[in-house]
Order: sequence, then structure tokens, then C-alpha cells
Amino acid sequence: MKLYAPSTIEAIKEKHRFQLSKSLGQNFITDKHVIERIVEGADPSEKDLVIEIGPGIGVLTAEAAQQAAKVIAIEIDSKLIPILGETLAEYDNVEVINQDILKTDLNGIIDEQRQLGNFTGDVKIIGNLPYYITTPIIMGLFESHVPIDSITVMVQKEVADRMQVGPGTKDYGALSLAVQYYAAPEIVAIVPPNCFMPRPKVGSAVIRLTRHKEPPVQVADEKLMFRIIRASFNQRRKTLANGLKNSGELTLSKEVIEESITELGVPVTIRGEALSLAQFAELSNIILKKM
Repeated sequence: MKLYAPSTIEAIKEKHRFQLSKSLGQNFITDKHVIERIVEGADPSEKDLVIEIGPGIGVLTAEAAQQAAKVIAIEIDSKLIPILGETLAEYDNVEVINQDILKTDLNGIIDEQRQLGNFTGDVKIIGNLPYYITTPIIMGLFESHVPIDSITVMVQKEVADRMQVGPGTKDYGALSLAVQYYAAPEIVAIVPPNCFMPRPKVGSAVIRLTRHKEPPVQVADEKLMFRIIRASFNQRRKTLANGLKNSGELTLSKEVIEESITELGVPVTIRGEALSLAQFAELSNIILKKM
């Protein structure tokens, strides 16, 4: 059964009286090539654990199950659970969990799977993510220090662009810096709207985020650095000094801010979007000493 075929999707919808949920951002992939690109991007071996976010009717799940030691698929929509039981029946290495990914204890799941001997290799995340919660999902995975090797996911193209750009570009922002602190981003495929059912109104991209073994910058207080980064981009086209001064997350005097920026070796009038990740790390280390 070609799960990605529009006729199959329609037959499943009719049989189970299932309607695609706009509120859950359900857009099913209908192009086999795209499915293969996501799984190839993740490159799971027969020793790896694959965790899939939002399996839908199991299109990606089935492809990953043919390569990985174990696949855990986490699906929030309870109406899809009996459908997945049917579409994935032939795979004995797949487990479906009916949960919200943002409330799922992935560290606990990974520990349990390793203890059960279900995998001995790496942990790889895949998924066709709902576009309205892409950032919370990805940042949640990184900030909760889930021991993952990579994340290979379908996202809105504009978001994929933001994740991989550098200083001085219009798409550069807090998301670019946060993602690049934790991982090396690489767009592996551009996906047009006609590869989905229903068609989204925007272009999409498959992005692979390969987790850094060690952070690319040395920072004494990670949380402080991210507070500084958020403050710097909260008010676009404002100077870095004004952004830090007006932040509700930071209580720094004008003098400390300006001294710190000068110590960094850049003009006090510089904007946040001109600073690299290394400069933000250095600035946060300078500010920490003055707090």
C-alpha cells in the first residue's frame, strides 16, 4: 500500500471518518521522493533509535522502520492511533505513543529503550512538523538536553532559512543563534506546496540539524547569553545598547551595557544583528563579570 498516494489517504479518511485537522497543522506528504529525502537526511542505521514527531498516517514511519533498529512515533491526535495501528501493522519495531511532544519525557523514553536493548546506536529525530509550533519543538529538544545525534525535519522554508543564516542578513535572529549554538544546520531539500495534502500556502524545506559534540563557543552562563540574544532582537533596527536597556529580562545599567559593548571591541551604536554567536558569547561573559 502506497501510504503517500492521495487515493490511499482519501480511502483511509473515508474508512475511518477522519478529517485533517487545520488546528494541528496536518499536511500529509504525497511525494515518495520527499519521504526518502527526510529519511536519507537522518541516515538511520540498523543500530539507531528514530523518534518521529507527528507520524500522521505513518508514511515516514514505515520508511524509517525499514532502516532503524526501533522507531518511536509520537502522535498528539488520538483519532490517528487506530489508523497507525493498521498502516504500521507489519512493522514489529514500531511503537506509537499518543502524546503531545512538548509534554513528552524523551529522556525517559530513550533510557528505557536502551535498557530494553532495542537500540545500541544513536538517537535521530525525524518529522513533518506542524509549522505553528516548529520553534518550540526544536528548542525544547535542545534545551532539555535530549541525547540526540540529529534532527531532520520538514519545516516552513522561511524558518529553515532563518536557522542557517549568519550576521548581517535580514533573516538572522535569535532562532539562528540558538540553533547554531546547539547544531550545524543544513537544508537538504526544498519542497513545493504540491507535495502535500492539503497544500500549504507556503513553501517548505527539509532541514538537518546535526548536534554539536561540544558547543562552538565557550560561555560561562548559557541562560544569560540567550537572554542577551533575545533582548538584542526584540526591537529590530534598534541599537544593541537600547535593546539590552529596554529588556524586561535584564536589569543592567546604561553604564554597564555601554562599558561591556566597548570592551567587546565594537561601536556602542552597533545593532544586535551585526554580532556573531562568538561575539554574543564573549559579551555575555563580559556582562556576567560585572553583575
